[in-house]
Amino acid sequence: MMRKEMVIAAVWGICGIFVSLCAEPLKKDDRIVFLGDSITAGGVKPGGYVTLTSEAIKEEYPDLGIEVIGAGVSGNKVPDLQKRLDKAVLKKEPTIVVIYIGINDVWHWTHPNTVAAGRKGTTKEDFESGLRDIIAQINAVGARVILCTPTVIGEKTDGTNAEDKMLDEYADISRKVAKETDSQLLDLRKGFMAYLKEHNVKNAEKGILTGDRVHMNEKGNRLLAELMLGALEVLSEQ
Repeated sequence: MMRKEMVIAAVWGICGIFVSLCAEPLKKDDRIVFLGDSITAGGVKPGGYVTLTSEAIKEEYPDLGIEVIGAGVSGNKVPDLQKRLDKAVLKKEPTIVVIYIGINDVWHWTHPNTVAAGRKGTTKEDFESGLRDIIAQINAVGARVILCTPTVIGEKTDGTNAEDKMLDEYADISRKVAKETDSQLLDLRKGFMAYLKEHNVKNAEKGILTGDRVHMNEKGNRLLAELMLGALEVLSEQ
């Protein structure tokens, strides 16, 4: 169970640092869909960030009847989200959609398995236009979006992870799209890098927040949940 004292929204002042627009309070019968890739798919397991977020919401607001739905699929990139948006999200009639995507859009340009199979990442142009399309469709059904920047492909803090430059460029695109679509931005990349600069004193490539440079370990899932809860304004004043 997520403990109140662990929520870093109060510690880092999340609305002012990692979120472009201060969060709207949750309301009765909200339905929150977490849309993403394998990180989100794993997030619905015990101890995963989606599960921890859901548990904290139920603990804080037991009478609001808020539903949390995980909609992550391993390997997904922005074009994949576009293809399955109607079935995975819109038909669920959400009121809030958290979009956490971008890792594979970058990683698949360099990942040995995808390169060997002839697959590629997502161009910057398609990444941006795809995000805009997804947000427009979500807004059209009356739901609001929390758009997240991608987190990490490697945990070194000195800029020497192989994908750092490209990942920063795609994170900038997400920031731009959030601003221009009036969507709430949750800057996970900035949040993760701030944490790693404090806690990754040996400049390790993995093992602080991830098990393999990308996918979350226990601490990574907890940090994700804490950031999500701040963006959702859950326990933000505790």
